[in-house]
Amino acid sequence: MHFNLNKPPLVVIIGPTAVGKTEVSLQLAERLNGEIVSGDSRLFYRGMDIGTAKPTSLEQQRVPHHLIDVANPDETWSLAVFQEAAQKVIANIHQRGKLPFLVGGTGQYIRAMLEGWAPPELVPDPKIRRVLDKWANDSGGDELHRRLGHLDPLAAERIDPHNVRRTVRALEVIFRTGRRFSSQTRKQETFCNNLVLGITRPRPELYNRIDERIEAMLAAGLVEEVQALLQKGYPPDLPTFSAIGYREIIAHLQGEISLEEAVMLIKRATRQFVRRQANWFKPTDPTIHWFNADEHLAANMEACIRDFLST
Repeated sequence: MHFNLNKPPLVVIIGPTAVGKTEVSLQLAERLNGEIVSGDSRLFYRGMDIGTAKPTSLEQQRVPHHLIDVANPDETWSLAVFQEAAQKVIANIHQRGKLPFLVGGTGQYIRAMLEGWAPPELVPDPKIRRVLDKWANDSGGDELHRRLGHLDPLAAERIDPHNVRRTVRALEVIFRTGRRFSSQTRKQETFCNNLVLGITRPRPELYNRIDERIEAMLAAGLVEEVQALLQKGYPPDLPTFSAIGYREIIAHLQGEISLEEAVMLIKRATRQFVRRQANWFKPTDPTIHWFNADEHLAANMEACIRDFLST
């Protein structure tokens, strides 16, 4: 693999939910004088800690972390806002002589950084937004997402069916331009030499880890965390609360489903999310170095990074 020596390095660690990115990224950053930049859109929001498996305060003390707890749940951190903030943070890490690690599970955000995406330059149209929002309220976000699937299958595959805000934006761009949303992302020159390291586990093992994590979240107080957010006055229909875990617990707190049903839905939705994550980063992608999550994971990844830095 060849790199532009005029660009500073960026190590990107990817992999599905619960595969083990947090712990190995901490070990690598400690060994290689690094700092961690979150590429997980769920970690932006204050007060949403348990349900997002946010790094604990002790973990964040081990290594400096960035782009965690940067917004309140009723604020929107778009892809464009993330890109701008991430570029500034990464540049600052380089200036201090440290190695940045971009770690995450939000495929769209990671790809945007790796490929220098420039989202469609289209100012939101309030009239179209109102129509689409009404459509979502009347017919449901799932129906809106199904319609997107007919018009732009690739965009629908990449957008979470529960993320009504992104579905609305994609449809707005399609209706206003007459072209598929997925075809309108422009690419610019990237500002780093990117080394992309992927972590993988056998699917049954990964699903067991997901189930264990969800049970641990409940034991740690997930229901109470969601209750506290609602008691602070955040409305239950906030786009931020469409995140897996929060929407199901809210439905339970509103008396729509039992806690057992909520847990079952969280586990099922998380497995579906893992399959969507795989659409962003294929095992056949030649730009990704894949590693099995075994006892040699950190050592193998460290050797790859050191080789990359020495080129």
